[in-house]
Amino acid sequence: MRGNLIKTVAVVLAVLALAGCVRRKKYENPIQTTSQQPDKVLFDRAIGDIERSRFEVARLTLQTLINTYPDSEYLAKAKLAIADSWYRQGGSNGLAQAEAEYKDFITFFPGMEEAAESQKKVCLIHFQQMEKADRDQQHALKAEAECRQFLVQFPNSKFVAEVEQTLREIQEVRAEGEFRVGLQYSKKGSYRAASTRLSALTEQYPLYSKGGDALWLLGDAYSKMGKNFEEKSAKAFTRLVREYPLSARMNDAKDRLSDMNRPIPDPDEAALARMRYEEENREKIGIRSQAFGIFSKRPSVKTAAKSGKPPLVAAGPVIPEGMPTPAAAGGAVSAEVGAQTITGPSALDTQPDARAKPPAAGSAGTAPATGSAGTTPAAPAGTETVTPPAQSAPAGATGATATSSPAQTAPDESTSKRKKKRFLKIIPRP
Repeated sequence: MRGNLIKTVAVVLAVLALAGCVRRKKYENPIQTTSQQPDKVLFDRAIGDIERSRFEVARLTLQTLINTYPDSEYLAKAKLAIADSWYRQGGSNGLAQAEAEYKDFITFFPGMEEAAESQKKVCLIHFQQMEKADRDQQHALKAEAECRQFLVQFPNSKFVAEVEQTLREIQEVRAEGEFRVGLQYSKKGSYRAASTRLSALTEQYPLYSKGGDALWLLGDAYSKMGKNFEEKSAKAFTRLVREYPLSARMNDAKDRLSDMNRPIPDPDEAALARMRYEEENREKIGIRSQAFGIFSKRPSVKTAAKSGKPPLVAAGPVIPEGMPTPAAAGGAVSAEVGAQTITGPSALDTQPDARAKPPAAGSAGTAPATGSAGTTPAAPAGTETVTPPAQSAPAGATGATATSSPAQTAPDESTSKRKKKRFLKIIPRP
């Protein structure tokens, strides 16, 4: 009995020791010195707490180092360790705090090697929070922008290849979302909306795994929009044959070009080699991933490209098909909308609108209009006009009566009698 108890305790201790070893994760940016200075001792103690996931204690120790030794040579490393502690802690709040700390580190220490790593982690913060293509794309947009910022700001960093692959995966998710929207518009028959989405997709994300399908849908949408878009339709099918030679839609695109009596281009050699490389190195989606993928919040990026330079220029505003677009020079608009530049005096100058300065009502010297039934005729020239006192219309008068102003309206007879009686009551007779 006692022997079994000892064995049980030993197993429990072994499991706890194993769990502690597994939980401890080595810190990425340690200081390789054996100095026993007080600030170095504080830094090593904080790093040990970070490796054991005691993040609050580690941050207190690092903050003590920063406040006590403001001139320490480990000051930059301490600020970076605070950001790393938030990053390891995770969660929406922890990642937001980590992003702010990394941004501060890049601002204050842009020349250090760790600045590039900090920018990479800012990109990964949003990449880890990305959702599927048919859901909110807020973090995908931010992750794409931060990865582009890294490649522009740190082009010689050792993390360039890693960030480029991350950017390809982000753009795969972004392009998938645009493709689904364009496909839905095509199924509904909204070909203008579909062409707007698919045109922007094919121009902005050339490494998209379904780029050939997107060009096919784009050319088909243009072909159903009338003769005016036949040239754009042929251009889309031509790009499909030349840039996506291994696409399943290539033969269909050749047939459509033949029907339009357009030349069929030869496949591009570089595009052919790239597509072959992608097919050989593409990860296969397993049965387990297909079964449980619908319950996952994270998108699948196994179909993303493994080669090619991702575009670093952000997409501009998308102008719907058929809308006027500014030309490169002269400020002219597309041929679908007519416009003419006015060089001399126009009708606005020679024929001003009379309503802009209407005549003042009741102004001196202005005669009332004539011609309507019951209105007072204009007085002859040189004759003094006398306005008669307001009188009630004679009893029994028939016919059309002109509409008079409130000052000229005859008072009601009963109203006049009541006013007269009230006046007699107020002022007694002498």
